[in-house]
Amino acid sequence: MKAVAAVPFTRTAVSKSSDLAIAVRDGLSGKGRKTLPSRFLYDDLGTALFEAISLLPEYGLTRADERILRQNARAIVARLPSPLSLSELGSGSGRKTRWILEALASREPAVYYPIDISSAALDRCRRELAGVAHARVIPIGADYRSGLEEVGMRRPRAGRLLLLFLGSTIGNFDRAESRAFLQEVRAHLRPGDGWLIGTDLLKPVPIMLAAYNDSLGVTAAFNRNLLARANRELDADFQPAWFEHQARWDAEERRIEMHLVARKAHEVSIRDLGVSVRFRAEESIWTESSYKYEPEEPIRMGAEAGFDCAGQWIDREWPFAETLLVAR
Repeated sequence: MKAVAAVPFTRTAVSKSSDLAIAVRDGLSGKGRKTLPSRFLYDDLGTALFEAISLLPEYGLTRADERILRQNARAIVARLPSPLSLSELGSGSGRKTRWILEALASREPAVYYPIDISSAALDRCRRELAGVAHARVIPIGADYRSGLEEVGMRRPRAGRLLLLFLGSTIGNFDRAESRAFLQEVRAHLRPGDGWLIGTDLLKPVPIMLAAYNDSLGVTAAFNRNLLARANRELDADFQPAWFEHQARWDAEERRIEMHLVARKAHEVSIRDLGVSVRFRAEESIWTESSYKYEPEEPIRMGAEAGFDCAGQWIDREWPFAETLLVAR
């Protein structure tokens, strides 16, 4: 769970030519399976709901990630020489990043460029890390590509960059997309730059399903907020309560899928687009995929994209890996 690349989020109404409008038109009004990209789950409200999900007992992924970073931050930073700058794709509140930033700042004056589409997340990130001594936080409100381009212009000419991609965000891409994404990021990095990538590892299916369908219904609210966002920004008339949140496991693809399933047949008007969308009873909108990995997969994918593996750290309590790749 966590967003993939998206346009910068703003609080203003979305125009008919916007990324969200195009995705809704293409994903819902065609004749095929209804889909919406997972990146649109992460407006300001969606980001706040995801922060709540990360605290739920069923969702052990964030705690596993934090354990790895807390216990190994100095070892991770030590794999790259000074001077070293720090950046992060989809930083969120920056809570997990603190250990890496503190480890770097204890070695040298640190500059951190968090990249996120949510202005609220960047505000929280700035406040969260304000107390880290010898560290400067420079937030960048942008999608991944634009953010990396801005970091490329801002970073010092000399030295290396450590890019963070924490959580299981890479799991939102299918296998082919993840390989293409690694190649695209490699094109923005200089030789010797590092990329720390989190991957959620395979575990018993009931545990994985519970992580995406918690007993308090927070994940369901997170998923339904996508419909509320379409109402707010595209003047649609979705009734979120008419859709059931479902998490499904696809064994062949090794992925969890999140769906919004229509409880009854009905029609939705999306006035900004001038279209109506019909739903059959039990018809779903596929909103997110979360692919699960074996430990060796990120190492192999990195090698194909032009990286060498400089280290891998695995949490055994909740199988999860952080893999440090270095650009050749």
